[in-house]
Amino acid sequence: MRGLKNLPVYLALTFGGIIFAYPFVWMLFSTFKPEMELTGIGLWSPNMSLDNYRTVLTTIPIGRALLNSMFVSLAVTTCVLFFGSIVGYALARLRFLGRDLIFAVILFTMVIPFQITLIPMYILMVKFGWVDTYLSLIVPGMINSFGILLFRQFFRDIPQDLIDAARIDGCNEFQILFRIIWPLSKPVLITVGILAFMGSWNDVLWPLLVIRLETLMTMPQLVTLFAIGGQAANQMGVQLAATTLLAAPIIIIYSFFQKYFIESMATSGLKN
Repeated sequence: MRGLKNLPVYLALTFGGIIFAYPFVWMLFSTFKPEMELTGIGLWSPNMSLDNYRTVLTTIPIGRALLNSMFVSLAVTTCVLFFGSIVGYALARLRFLGRDLIFAVILFTMVIPFQITLIPMYILMVKFGWVDTYLSLIVPGMINSFGILLFRQFFRDIPQDLIDAARIDGCNEFQILFRIIWPLSKPVLITVGILAFMGSWNDVLWPLLVIRLETLMTMPQLVTLFAIGGQAANQMGVQLAATTLLAAPIIIIYSFFQKYFIESMATSGLKN
């Protein structure tokens, strides 16, 4: 009886899920269709092939761009987890002069649009000689204000007695953080890691400014230039294939870690 009572809710959720997912499923199937069949809304075609993917792989160095994006995104994610957790721990568990002011400044930076800092950051990259290098893609994203906020709020929920016991045993603050708190913080680590990875992976505007060498271009940058620069020859199927290759790593990573992502969002202690 309970199942029958909730049946309308389940049907409504199922319908909404189909409506939401259909454009993405259509995009995936369309990458295998000939160009002339992309005007329909149906999924299946008897003429499906891998021609669109072959065109992408032979026209642009998307394999090298994939490696560039993986290297940059993993480097940024590692730095965000390392430095963000250190700052978050200091703001959550250490007492020092100006702690609340520093936290207020960090929160303030979250409301500043990225476009405002774009020109000063570019000038700094030019002054440092980092244009057309990996440093220009990695260094500006090494620390993340939202990641610091999540770490701070999560660390505030860890029992103080555990930290005091570690100090009595002779652990310094870094040992407490990386040997005791990190193993207990898997949900927030995965959440911040996913957000940092997605932010770095999907970034297009900044790489377009600081990277001009094709061998250093990231995958979103190369796909953008491929789609609007004329190399795709206005073929929608080829553009959809390039977009699918761009989105695939993020979808795969999220599908593996979505459990921890949702758990952290539900228990990160943002109410504090």
